[in-house]
Amino acid sequence: MAGADGSVRRRIALLALSAVVMPLAAAACGSSAPAKTTATFAEEPGLPPNYILPLAGAANFTAPNVSQFQPLLYRPLYWFGSNGRVAVDNDVSLANPPQYASDGKSVTVTLKHFEWSDGQLVTARDVEFWQNLVTANKLNWGGYSPGEYPDNITGTTVNSPTSITFKLSQAYGPTFFTYNELSQITPLPQHVWDKESATGSVADYDRTPAGAVAVYNFLNAQSSDLTSYNTNTLWRVVDGPWKMKSLDKTGLLKLVPNARYSGPSKPKLTEFDEIPFSNEAAEFAALKQGPGSKNGVDYGYVPYSQAGQKNAVTGIGYNVVPWVGWQINYVQVNFTNPKSGPMFNQPYFRQALQQLIDQNSDINNAMSGYGYPTYGPVPLKPGNDFLDTSQQHNLYPFNTQAAAALLRANGWTVNSGGVSTCANAGSSAGQCGGGIPAGAQASFKLEYSAGESALDKEMQTLKRDFATAGVQVELSTAPFNTVLEHATPCTTDQACTWDMQFWGGGWIYAPDYYPSGDEIFSTGAAANYGGYTDAQMDTLITSTETSATSSSLQPYQDYAAKQLPVLWMPTAYPQLSAISGKLQGADPQNPLLSISPEKWSFSS
Repeated sequence: MAGADGSVRRRIALLALSAVVMPLAAAACGSSAPAKTTATFAEEPGLPPNYILPLAGAANFTAPNVSQFQPLLYRPLYWFGSNGRVAVDNDVSLANPPQYASDGKSVTVTLKHFEWSDGQLVTARDVEFWQNLVTANKLNWGGYSPGEYPDNITGTTVNSPTSITFKLSQAYGPTFFTYNELSQITPLPQHVWDKESATGSVADYDRTPAGAVAVYNFLNAQSSDLTSYNTNTLWRVVDGPWKMKSLDKTGLLKLVPNARYSGPSKPKLTEFDEIPFSNEAAEFAALKQGPGSKNGVDYGYVPYSQAGQKNAVTGIGYNVVPWVGWQINYVQVNFTNPKSGPMFNQPYFRQALQQLIDQNSDINNAMSGYGYPTYGPVPLKPGNDFLDTSQQHNLYPFNTQAAAALLRANGWTVNSGGVSTCANAGSSAGQCGGGIPAGAQASFKLEYSAGESALDKEMQTLKRDFATAGVQVELSTAPFNTVLEHATPCTTDQACTWDMQFWGGGWIYAPDYYPSGDEIFSTGAAANYGGYTDAQMDTLITSTETSATSSSLQPYQDYAAKQLPVLWMPTAYPQLSAISGKLQGADPQNPLLSISPEKWSFSS
């Protein structure tokens, strides 16, 4: 997700691993009661939906917000993810396929017939409203990458209530621009939201930069006030299939159908609830009660540590299926830290660290087999047309002896089980590298998301394996949002304390569905948390954007796999989903981690 989980994240996008040890209770019995009409969905522990405005900053750019909350109420211009694949779903999208000019320097979008819940039409003015807000407040957009969206849209022309043309800064490839730029647009109800205060009147404030800033500041303040969600009339006007019934301080979200929803698959349920859990044990306790039980969940997950109980969970009425995400996983290193940054800036040093990561062991042990390796910036799964065959092989396979030898060859005294030190300072061959003083220690802090025993196991393995080459890692944990907030490039006037961050779920490519790396590895990108910069990388990323075909992804992904802008980690399936056998329409699951409860119904 582009962005920071960005995370999406994307940015980081990000659903965590699950772990709990608990015996599974015996089976539930059948019932002749009529089919249910309320479906329940288990939220990720400790990360409930908490930001309703689709124009979300990096700290709120998480899957629970941008994939499982906001789009249920406010539909993006183009919907992605169909039948378990990464592709545009033209049937669900608000607009017809975009029409690009022959020179590639402009694109026209024509809207379909959609209505807001107050009866007003969704128009090109609502698209312009979004564009004006994101342009004036781009540093507050979790998907922002300098020079790209929204910078690369230099003007908009509203041709009619249903047509808008975007003027582009240069010629772009249609696939890139549709998948990564138009994909970021969510029309907003200008006739309700274009105001600067709660008591102010609606006007065209967004059409000046100062006005657009004032409108965003107002909307952001309102969206940040969770206590007002249940009464704030701003959030009552939606164009998605659902509207909010309530959201409480624990994160319990209740949605009901939007009677004016104009798209396909109008809700069959009378209510959809997202259920918060303080930890994975609580979620599994609810799950083991069986689908349809009073305090259970219809769509939850089996903790990976309990994967051996898959058959037992199936036996009480669930279908247990892995949720395959369009994602990669990595440890973020801080290139801007004045002490550790010079070490991370040395390619040989990153290569040595990568050789100390045992991805296969993590998959088999911490993930109970429910994962796959990450060798570069394009996901291995689900099956896709973007992946280069050469990236399906590990350039830096796990080898502690080779890692230690690489450090020695570059001026380090390796102290296995202790701390390796730089013995030969300098920037010539065989020396530690520029900015690394003699006596510098390979000792780092690594903060990761708390509360997940699978992550604990994974990090303890990393600590142990790093130690074989004298790379000392001090582990600490913090809530997911805290880990994400700490991962920001350091500035000259900022105390720089972090070395490595790992939030566990990785980077989901959303809303930058074309895996070009523009939002995570290009210089200055909002989700380039470690401040990585490489001119060749920037050039290759640019080529992926302007090419008419996806072949330009090949040199980019090969270079990124080799250069290691991050440390590749195995990617767990976002979750081992447990879906009620009576809940129809929930599978196949969207690899972009979006959910579509409007398609769900219960069999009798």
